[in-house]
Amino acid sequence: MKGSKSERVVVLTFDVEDWFQVENLRAVFPPDTWDGCELRVEGATRRLLDLLDRLRDGREDGAARDVRATFFVLGWVAEKVPHLVREIRDRGHEVASHGHGHLLCRNMTPDSLRDDIRRSKAVLEDILGEPVVGYRAPGFSVSPQLLEILAEEGFCYDSSYNSFGANPRHGRLDPAALRKRRGVYETPGRLVEIPVSNLHLNGGALPWAGGGYFRLLCLKLFAAGARAILDREGLYVFYLHPWELDPDQPRVGGLGPLGRFRHYVNLEKTEKKLENFAGTLEPCRFLSCSDYLENVLGRSKSPPPHAED
Repeated sequence: MKGSKSERVVVLTFDVEDWFQVENLRAVFPPDTWDGCELRVEGATRRLLDLLDRLRDGREDGAARDVRATFFVLGWVAEKVPHLVREIRDRGHEVASHGHGHLLCRNMTPDSLRDDIRRSKAVLEDILGEPVVGYRAPGFSVSPQLLEILAEEGFCYDSSYNSFGANPRHGRLDPAALRKRRGVYETPGRLVEIPVSNLHLNGGALPWAGGGYFRLLCLKLFAAGARAILDREGLYVFYLHPWELDPDQPRVGGLGPLGRFRHYVNLEKTEKKLENFAGTLEPCRFLSCSDYLENVLGRSKSPPPHAED
């Protein structure tokens, strides 16, 4: 896969949660306050969907480009706006699970984690009328235990591993214990781990997958790093949240200078920056996580036959 630009794949992923559900704001907005907060996720998510439509139609030769992304939808959000979940699917993208209550996986017992995963999966599948086969943990709080539960619950892939170890919220895996193929890891339980993409230099990882780092760094530098990852792996996995395209969201006090900066930096520039960023990655294919498993790895998007009912 390396060396052939026509085979390079970009996987755009979006974690669909609302502005008040971000871990940085948890002390200000604990879950028992969420019902009283202004819902802004619909408008912000539609801005992303419209942007992806523009990417489809933006080729210079006039031909339509196939652009499919994966939206990891929080179960709480899906219960509030089920029509948005269907719209994501109907506009050509994959719907996957982001859990239900946006708690870090390590802060839950195994039973409560399983219940959270099951509840989100059931809500999304009831809305869509079709299987949901992908998952991403809040805060990238992955663990070997999480992967075991996901395999048992009928998921085909997880996308929770972020190799940038300086963030204490991120979970840990031992990549050396897993088989790596074409940028992803295959686990003994047949679950595929699709890590978000970072730059690796001198044995360390630089955060290069998106989020606040994408908003902070200049486009030219960020795009150069993403192209370097594509050249090395043939795969680049990017993430962002709809609220990062919403500069008009309420401003919250009591965050402290660093927390305020991390949450609000360059929100007004994100939408155009993302559109321009995608253009710098040509030529490549824009696939969803499930598309990548099926079209590149030859893995079925159907749940594994040994999954529990």
